[in-house]
Amino acid sequence: MTEPLTLRVERAKAPYVADERTMLDAWLDFHRATLLLKCDGLTSDQLARRSAPPSDLSLLGLVRHLTEVERGWFADFGDGDDTPLYCADDDDADFHDLDPARASVDLATYRHEVEACRALVADLDLNDTYEADNGRVYSLRWIYLHMIEEYARHNGHADLLRERIDGVTGD
Repeated sequence: MTEPLTLRVERAKAPYVADERTMLDAWLDFHRATLLLKCDGLTSDQLARRSAPPSDLSLLGLVRHLTEVERGWFADFGDGDDTPLYCADDDDADFHDLDPARASVDLATYRHEVEACRALVADLDLNDTYEADNGRVYSLRWIYLHMIEEYARHNGHADLLRERIDGVTGD
């Protein structure tokens, strides 16, 4: 059995009073850290375990999925590299093509992508927009709200997956 991974996650609470951008950044960072906390202390095999059959969700799959989501939304918006990391040939490869031996690499890729996405949009205004390939126009504000919603939903999944793996519950 592999050793548990120690992720050294610090999760700051969002401020109760702040400007809109500070609040959006803080809540998104809170949810990013929450996902990592759900993975902290598990082995690579546990991270890849699909612990709530018949669902094929796993904690590692969620990390890989949210890596793709970060890149897809923020890289497109910030004119960065939006080349799929996992889903080039299979839209669900982030969930399906799991290799426990690569869990540390996948977690490092996630952290790198979060930092790259932060940097891409750091100097942009929430009212800035871009037109996607589908012709829709999105504001950076919409992207932030969508990302918070995406993380909140998937962190709920992560709660259940983690509890099924080792009984750990909580924020």
